[in-house]
Amino acid sequence: MPDEFGPAGWSVTDALSTRLHGREALWDGRFRSRLTAADYVSLVALFFGWVAALLFLSNEPNWAITVTFVAFFFDKLDGYVARRTGESSPFGRQVDSFIDIFAYLVTAALLFHYALAPSFAASVVVGFLILSFGGLRLVRHNDEGFVSEGGTNYYHGTTVVHTNVVVVANYLLSSYLPVWNPWFAVVTTALVCPLMVSNYRSPKTDTAHALAALATVVATALVLALELA
Repeated sequence: MPDEFGPAGWSVTDALSTRLHGREALWDGRFRSRLTAADYVSLVALFFGWVAALLFLSNEPNWAITVTFVAFFFDKLDGYVARRTGESSPFGRQVDSFIDIFAYLVTAALLFHYALAPSFAASVVVGFLILSFGGLRLVRHNDEGFVSEGGTNYYHGTTVVHTNVVVVANYLLSSYLPVWNPWFAVVTTALVCPLMVSNYRSPKTDTAHALAALATVVATALVLALELA
């Protein structure tokens, strides 16, 4: 009986990489060629986001937050690389948004669940708000892009970074101020989530980036102080 997949001697890989009208490589070289240096930097951010998630699951919130900040760094670095190499593209923006889901939203939801939630139900609700509004915000940005006014680019709505910052700030307040009630974290986080799809405009400026970097350094010092104390 003839081989229904192809000539004798073909491997499973050969069969899988064969189409009706001819053969082609199993690995799509055209797709690989679309990945730029900035996209590979984004994948490094994804790696650290995954490591942070594992640390949250291992009940190591301080180290998880620290590694999350490393993911933040590479997420910002990919934009710099894209501008320096002139390789910005709609495809790259899609890659960046995909990474942002894990680097900012998943880590924020996990931090809330493992370190802040006063109940399982609160974690279900707030985690869903973070992921749903954050995901919609990223889809909206891919569709609409930046809002430009007076030579300045603005994000439409608050960003996923802002939401992550609110969760981290609640964690630090609860760690350093015993009077900080977990329900404060529920209320403040739930309130900021819809702002990600609001008409508020978040400026994309060097000053905003500098403030974000400063906040990251301070937060890293505070969580490491908690861990090493």
